[in-house]
Amino acid sequence: MKHWRYALLIIPVLMVAAALYLKSGGGVPQLAVRDLAQVRIKIHAPYNEAANADADVDAAFARAKVSGKRVLIDLGGNWCPDCKILANVMNLPDLKPWLEAHYEIVMVDVGRFDRNLQIPARFGITQRLAGVPTILVATPEGRLVNGEDTSTLANATTMKPQVIADWLAQWVGK
Repeated sequence: MKHWRYALLIIPVLMVAAALYLKSGGGVPQLAVRDLAQVRIKIHAPYNEAANADADVDAAFARAKVSGKRVLIDLGGNWCPDCKILANVMNLPDLKPWLEAHYEIVMVDVGRFDRNLQIPARFGITQRLAGVPTILVATPEGRLVNGEDTSTLANATTMKPQVIADWLAQWVGK
């Protein structure tokens, strides 16, 4: 009969441990921001138009081979509202540390579908991108893991931030 008292002590400890695990990046982050109306458009140009995309992507894969993280390549343009919304959601304080713990992230400017298209071509995407942002998630070895689902976030302006976070989280460990 005395053992039930220990159970009453252990349950709260396990609940706290589970909460800390989720907060530390073990599970899908639960965002405090529930609506895009709460997302402030702070990032005016999330893509560096002068960047060397090939070098940036190569560097992300080199880091991923060391860290074991996935590589997330965000293909977009500074003219694109969906790209700006996605960049802002990815920078939310609840989500950014989690993303950094699981992904090596590279932002690649594709202009108006006329620049840096050799990056998606590395993964067999040679036809015109279906939209931007196009998100490529790859293993450190370069295997694309979301090949059938690269353009879902091209409608980021119509999605709740948690839906975006959940979509980004589904590729971790696949």
